[in-house]
Amino acid sequence: MTTREAAAGQISGNRSPARSPAGEALHRLWYRRSVRVQLLIVFILIDVVAAAVAGAVTIWKARTSTQVEIRASMELAEILVNEAVTLIQQSVPAERFLADLSSQLRLVRHVRIDVKNAGGRPLAVRPPVAPGESLRGDERAPAPGWFVALIAPQSERRDVPVIVNSARIGSVEIAGEPKDEIAEVWENTLALAAVGLALNAAVIGILYYLFGRVLDPLTALARGLADLEHQREGVRLPRSGPRELVAIAERFNALARALEATHSENARLNHRLIGAQDEERRRVALELHDEVGPSLFGLKASAASIATALGDGAAGRNVGDRLRDMLGIIEHLQSVNRALLNRLRPMALGHVPLRDILAEMVRDRARHHPDISFAFHADKLARSYGDSIDLTLYRCVQEGLTNAIRHAQARHVSIDLAETAGGGGTRSQIRLMLSDDGLGIDPNTPPGYGLTGMQERVQALGGTYMVDGEAGRGTCVGIMIPLQRRSEIADTRSDASADA
Repeated sequence: MTTREAAAGQISGNRSPARSPAGEALHRLWYRRSVRVQLLIVFILIDVVAAAVAGAVTIWKARTSTQVEIRASMELAEILVNEAVTLIQQSVPAERFLADLSSQLRLVRHVRIDVKNAGGRPLAVRPPVAPGESLRGDERAPAPGWFVALIAPQSERRDVPVIVNSARIGSVEIAGEPKDEIAEVWENTLALAAVGLALNAAVIGILYYLFGRVLDPLTALARGLADLEHQREGVRLPRSGPRELVAIAERFNALARALEATHSENARLNHRLIGAQDEERRRVALELHDEVGPSLFGLKASAASIATALGDGAAGRNVGDRLRDMLGIIEHLQSVNRALLNRLRPMALGHVPLRDILAEMVRDRARHHPDISFAFHADKLARSYGDSIDLTLYRCVQEGLTNAIRHAQARHVSIDLAETAGGGGTRSQIRLMLSDDGLGIDPNTPPGYGLTGMQERVQALGGTYMVDGEAGRGTCVGIMIPLQRRSEIADTRSDASADA
C-alpha cells in the first residue's frame, strides 16, 4: 500500500458516518445551538409536558366533578318534585299546578326540567321573572365544542310521575344539563392558563438572563482559545463563576502561562540560532575576504609578472599561454569568491547605513531594468538594527525585487520601510511593505523556496509575514519585525559568540 492510499484510508476511517435525514435535522436543530438555547429548549419541553399533564388532570377532575354535580342536581330536582306533590292543595287545578311546578323547577341548576300532562304533552312554561331578565345571574359564555366533548358526562334522564289522590295527573322529566358547569370549568381553566403562561414567560426570561450570566465564563473561554490559536498567549481568564468554571479558568491560565513561557523560550532560541548563523556567515565571509581574496590577488599578480618577464621564444610563448589560462582561472575564482561573499553576507552591512545599502540595491535593479519603475521610501530608520535584522531586511528586499522582476512582469514596484514606535508597553517594530502591479499570485500555487525562506527567517525573529495577492491584481508582501532591546541584543551576541 502506498503512502497516499494509507492516508486516504485513514481519512475515510476518521470520516463521520452519513446521517439519516432525521438525524441531520436533529443535528441542525439541536447540536448547532448554544448551550444557553439548549437549556431553554429543555426547560420549555419540560414545561410543555407539565402543562399537558396538568391539563389532563384538570380535565379528569372536571369530568368527575361535573358528573357528581349533575347527579346531585338531579337528586335535588327529584326531591323537589316529590315534596311539591306531597304539599299540593286539593283546591288547585291539575293544569295550574303542573304549570307552576314547571316554572319553579327551572331554577334548579345543571338539569333540564320538562313537565308533561297526563296525556304526555309538554306544558307551556310560565316565566318566573320579567321578560328580558335572566333566570339566574350567573349565565356564562358557552365553552368550545372540543372542551365540552372532553368534559361532558353521559346523558342521564329520569321520569318522575306526579300522582295526586292515587291519580296520575302528569309527569316530570329530569335530564342532566352540564353546559353551565362546563362553562364555569372553562373560565377557570382559561384563567389558570393565562396566569401560568405569564409566569412561565417571566421564568423563561429570568432563566435566559441567568443562563447567560452563568455561561459567560464559557464564552470567555472560547475567546481565550481563539486568542491562543492566534498565538496571543498573554490572554488570561477571570477566576469568577461556579467552582467548576473557576477550575477550568485556572487550568486555562496555567496552559496560557506555559505556552507563553514556551513561546518566549522558542523566540529566544530562534534569536540565538539566527545570531549564531549570521555570526558564522560573517566569520566565513571575513575569512574569504581577508584570506582567499588577497591570496587570489597575489596569485594573479605573480602570474601577470611572470608573463611579462618571459621572452618571445617558443618556450616563453608556451609558458605565457599557460599563465594566461591561470589568470582566467584566478579571475573566475575571484568572481566566485565575490558571489559567495554576497550570498553569505554583504560586506557593507554594519559599515554602511542600512537605508543606503537598500537604496543602492534598488538603484542597481533600476539600472538593469529600465522598463520598470522602482519607488523606495525609508523613513526614521536607524543606522543599523543588528546583524540579524539588517540581513533579514536585506534578503527580503532582495527576494521581493527578484520575484517582481522575474515572475510578476510588473511595471511598478514600491518598497516602503519604516520604524514604528511602540506604545502601551509594546516594542517598536520595523515595517516593510513590498508591492507591485504584476500578475499576482495564484492562491492554488504553493509558495516557492524564496518566499518560504523569507517567512521562516521573519518568524524566527518573532515577526509576522503576510502575502496579499490575487491573480491579475498584483502582490503585496508585508513584514513586521519587533525590535530587540539593547540588553537582548547584547545577550544574543554573547550567546552566538559562545555557541561559535
